[in-house]
Amino acid sequence: IFLDCLEPFSGILDTVVRLFEISYGFCSSLQTIFLPVVGLVDPDKLKPGDLVGVNKDSYLILDTLPSEYDSRVKAMEVDEKPTEDYNDIGGLEKQIQELVEAIVLPMTHKDRFQKLGIRPPKGVLLYGPPGTGKTLMARACAAQTNATFLKLAGPQLVQMFIGDGAKLVRDAFQLAKEKSPCIIFIDEIDAIGTKRFDSEVSGDREVQRTMLELLNQLDGFSSDERIKVIAATNRADILDPALMRSGRLDRKIEFPHPSEEARARILQIHSRKMNVHPDVNFEELARSTDDFNGAQLKAVCVEAGMLALRRDATEVMFFNSSFTFSMIRLLQKATYFTFWVTKNNKERKQ
Repeated sequence: IFLDCLEPFSGILDTVVRLFEISYGFCSSLQTIFLPVVGLVDPDKLKPGDLVGVNKDSYLILDTLPSEYDSRVKAMEVDEKPTEDYNDIGGLEKQIQELVEAIVLPMTHKDRFQKLGIRPPKGVLLYGPPGTGKTLMARACAAQTNATFLKLAGPQLVQMFIGDGAKLVRDAFQLAKEKSPCIIFIDEIDAIGTKRFDSEVSGDREVQRTMLELLNQLDGFSSDERIKVIAATNRADILDPALMRSGRLDRKIEFPHPSEEARARILQIHSRKMNVHPDVNFEELARSTDDFNGAQLKAVCVEAGMLALRRDATEVMFFNSSFTFSMIRLLQKATYFTFWVTKNNKERKQ
């Protein structure tokens, strides 16, 4: 029996994995030990993946323990149901429709797919520039179902020890199966899903092992199960083709910069709870915010409110006031930040 050490518990907690029919042993991140005798537990009752307690001196198995997940995986479960809905998203009607067809309908109207004799997609890839609403869309999608929402971040799956990242992925999907219906949202998937290449660096090899485990888990459940995967990235161009092939992340949905009409709608959404003067022209604001993404447009509304607060005003106004100055201030801050970064990079090189 092969044991993977986890943490102290009446000795040591270990996970069982079978090596040979007659040899037994366990391994932690620091050492490997083989045992001539298993301990107080019948070997026939042990199976790979069991959690057991062992003596801290002799390492003999003392008892089997209830199975549990890595605490980091449990922390990924969002306890409160997301409150966002599609009314909080502006200018993405086509993307909403595609996501509903791929994620929501298979969970809420499974019989419609069965009548047509088609299999729904397993997963969806949301890609586009930062701040265009990918994470917001995933949360709004989860809010339309009664599914458990697991939020994973790609950098969280990059771990120091060998096999640790793969174990997190494995535990996350196992938890999703037990909590089904479930939506697994993997943000910044490019942290583990980059194209494979030959590398002598152990860190790169560990990232590739984590991605291989993700591919294995995506193949490990059928598309008609009530588990859906939503992945998001700003760099779809560097993702491994094996990750994006049909049968894994079937549907690809692009999130571009908002159009002029979409910008006006986004400004209206983020200012609907504000005390805005009736003369505020959102169409004119939209024309003045070319190349702004959704996050920047939200920042414009917040900055306009702060400027009105500073002037002790009772309304957020447009001309010669809050909204106009908020855009100018945001552009000034962005320009100064770019100048500061460029200047510091030059000083470091010198």
